[in-house]
Amino acid sequence: MRYAVVIEKAEGNDSAYVPELPGCVATGFSLAEVEAEIREAILFHLEGLREDGLQVPAGASQVEYIEVAACGRR
Repeated sequence: MRYAVVIEKAEGNDSAYVPELPGCVATGFSLAEVEAEIREAILFHLEGLREDGLQVPAGASQVEYIEVAACGRR
């Protein structure tokens, strides 16, 4: 499975969350660490859903970067 992950720079660390898996979050002191932690968090989250008999969401989100010109301000 493949899930979109949002990684944000915070003060002193990085944080990550999975929009399709509410409550699935991780932090790390580096990008590599937060990526490893969110992978582990996803596996743990999916295991919990299965154990509780809940449906595992398919990874269907798509992430794109949209460029916007610095205009419109006067």
